[in-house]
Amino acid sequence: MLESGVSHIGVATDHVIESFRNDLWPGYKTSEGVDLRLLAQFPLLEEALEGMGVLVCPMVELEADDALAGAASSLSRFSQVSRVYICTPDKDLAQCVRDDRVVQLDRRARQVRDEAGVREKFGVQPMSIPDYLALVGDAADGYPGLDGWGERSAAAIMGFYEHLEVVPQSAEAWKVQVRGADRLAKTLQENFKLAQLFRDLATLRTKEPKIRNPNQIRWRRPTPAFSAICKRLDEPQLPDRVAEIATIRKAEKRNSEHRQQA
Repeated sequence: MLESGVSHIGVATDHVIESFRNDLWPGYKTSEGVDLRLLAQFPLLEEALEGMGVLVCPMVELEADDALAGAASSLSRFSQVSRVYICTPDKDLAQCVRDDRVVQLDRRARQVRDEAGVREKFGVQPMSIPDYLALVGDAADGYPGLDGWGERSAAAIMGFYEHLEVVPQSAEAWKVQVRGADRLAKTLQENFKLAQLFRDLATLRTKEPKIRNPNQIRWRRPTPAFSAICKRLDEPQLPDRVAEIATIRKAEKRNSEHRQQA
């Protein structure tokens, strides 16, 4: 990303996998079963990124997804920021998309998803993503949704009513037609509190981090410790590669200042 010209970048990590959501739902994802060799790489990743000069947000009480949401929310308030890219295709981050200003980037698929793209993908507006996930569930995070509700039925109902509380209790009052409406309406009413809980799990918190200036995430250069970190990681060519990027950026900045003075 830096070689492609990205100047502002930050990375959020799950410093520990467990979060406050595990207190809300016992089936929420944990570190149980994760290879210890993989878990041991988390602090190495954070140390390497910090040495590279990248802002890192290691999350403990909250999750990395919350940090991405918080950073995107903070950055979108600055007039000098034209667009915020959230670099993950994860469906829960779709709730953060705002018009064409805050978008999701799927780097593997080389796709940018704006608000219209969220609607095309899920059938609902970004603000309805937590309600949608409350019905269909999220296997990656460990909550199942409501029995019988699938992507089509959830998209149809949430695409029209937007939030759980607005859905009429009786299927006869629904203004959209879905297969098995009576059964779905009954399931929703009998498990409404559970659906609200799942929505709470899916709702990203935006209180951290608070970005007070876009320059907080401007990448400038690696720290002096970066070479030693790369040596430990058996990546001896990486420091030179990163240093070259920093040199190019410095020259670009100098040329830009000269043009402004001219």
